[in-house]
Amino acid sequence: MDHHSQSNHVSSFQWLSFAYQGLTEIPYETILAQTDTLEVLDLSYNLLDDLYWNPALLSQLEKLSTLILDCNNYTSHVKFPYMPSVTTVCINKNKINNLPVFVEEIRRKFPSIKILSMMNNDAAPSYFNGGSLTQYKDYRQYVISQIPGLEILDDTEVPEKERVQARKTYRLHQSSHSSRKRKEDSSRKHTLMAKKSNTVIRQ
Repeated sequence: MDHHSQSNHVSSFQWLSFAYQGLTEIPYETILAQTDTLEVLDLSYNLLDDLYWNPALLSQLEKLSTLILDCNNYTSHVKFPYMPSVTTVCINKNKINNLPVFVEEIRRKFPSIKILSMMNNDAAPSYFNGGSLTQYKDYRQYVISQIPGLEILDDTEVPEKERVQARKTYRLHQSSHSSRKRKEDSSRKHTLMAKKSNTVIRQ
C-alpha cells in the first residue's frame, strides 16, 4: 500500500499540468519545487505572453524533456533559456509570425529538439490558416534546413528525402546570397583601389 502511493507520488512529479487555468504568469514556485524530477510541463490554454515570460528560471529543470505552450499569446520574440534536455516543444496556436526569428531561437536554445509543433501560427502556413501547398512546403523545408535533428514537424514525420531536399534548397539560397555578397565586396574593393591609384597618379 505504501509502495503503491509512493510510485503514484513519483509519477505525479514527472508530469505537471497547468492547462486551462487562465494564467497570466507562470507559477514558478510550484514548478521549481520539482526541479529534479519534472519531465513534462504543460502550460497550454492560458493567457501567457512574452511580457510575463521569465524563462531563465526554467533552465533549472534539468530533466525536462517536453514543454507544451499551446494556445497562449507568445510571439516570435519569446526568449527561452538554454535547455539541452528538452526534445519536444509544442507551441501551436500562438501569435508567432516571424519564422526566421523564432526558428533561430528554438535552434539555439533547444539543441536536442526532435519534435516541434507550431501549427495555427501565422508563421506556419497550412490549409488550416489559408496557406497554399507551396507556402506549406517552403515553410517545412526552411524549418527542417535550420534544425537538422528534427524528426517530427507539426504532426508529420520528417523523412530523409525531405531532409535532403531542404538542405539542398537552403544551401542554394545561402550560396547565391553569399556569392552575391562576395561580388558586391569585390566590386567595392576594386572601386577603392581605383580611387587610391588615381590619388597616387595625381600626386
